[in-house]
Amino acid sequence: MHKKLFIPGPVEVSQDVLEKMAMPMIGHRSKEASELQRRISDNLRKLFYTKNEILLSTSSGTGLMEGAVRCGTLKRAAIFSVGAFGDRWYSIAESNNVPADKFEFPMGEAVDPKVVDDVLKTGKYDLITVTHNETSTGVMNPIEEIAQVVKKYPDVIFCVDTVSSAAGVKIEVDKLGIDICITSSQKCLALPPGLSICTFSEKARERAEKVKFRGTYLDLLALYKYIKKKDYQYPTTPSLSHMFALDYQLDKILNQEGLENRFKKHIEMAEIVRNWADKYFEVFADRNHLSNTLTTVKNTRGISVADLNKELGKRGFTISNGYGSLKEKTFRIAHMGDCTVNDVKELLQNINEILNLK
Repeated sequence: MHKKLFIPGPVEVSQDVLEKMAMPMIGHRSKEASELQRRISDNLRKLFYTKNEILLSTSSGTGLMEGAVRCGTLKRAAIFSVGAFGDRWYSIAESNNVPADKFEFPMGEAVDPKVVDDVLKTGKYDLITVTHNETSTGVMNPIEEIAQVVKKYPDVIFCVDTVSSAAGVKIEVDKLGIDICITSSQKCLALPPGLSICTFSEKARERAEKVKFRGTYLDLLALYKYIKKKDYQYPTTPSLSHMFALDYQLDKILNQEGLENRFKKHIEMAEIVRNWADKYFEVFADRNHLSNTLTTVKNTRGISVADLNKELGKRGFTISNGYGSLKEKTFRIAHMGDCTVNDVKELLQNINEILNLK
């Protein structure tokens, strides 16, 4: 039996989108492939509110995170972490021999823009990374306030992981001055995993030109130059199946659902889950910085999350246990992508019945 996914990814993928993954192949050097990629890029620019170039990678979001840190750092990277995925930025920098320092905040808290200012004013750093939406803790960082700080430092490349927020939350890349904004297919875009996406600013391009060792497969400058020279084709074979599905899904999001409606739906689903958590448990993260795409719930009742999930599985649902050290101390309910308000209500009703919550 298929279990409906309320986990931080992969998310539920609708049948019509899945069917697009099975379309017959075309040559990836063909005119049709160029047209497909150009259309995808134009629509992604609308989704990200940007005029910057769009790059695709046949990898998870981690691939483009690696490419961003490696191609964007000349001096030193400042990594701001509020959980597991902020920590991932730092481990990527370390393993690629990119000089970096990590600035951590307690789990459940957001990045403090004042700390960002204090760090950047030292002049030691020429790249900053921020996780917009931290799925381990359910925190959404105050990206607007952080962006205002970063704008004071024109030599700093601003990299943002929006893997679990883009297409669910409004992220105005150009207005915020984000140089490399990264997402991937299996979260709010509601596609199967395997494709990642980023915006790539002119400032990021100029920086990458000065970096000698950028790698090969994840060299963002090489991707950029190739699509410019070869009319929206890629240096290595792309996942055409993902591109067919993404093209179709973007058309649905932009022209059928509408971006603003999609953002409102995510807020509505988040509020339903938060209100439920407040009634029966407790929301884990700082109330001023709650995610609109996932809620981390504090296990104040001491239930067995594993047992709850086992029972939910019998009814055709699955949620996520806490991440790492938060396992069994918390549980996570994702409400992102093509998930609906009614889906969320149905899930919570089933949890209430299993746990006998009244």
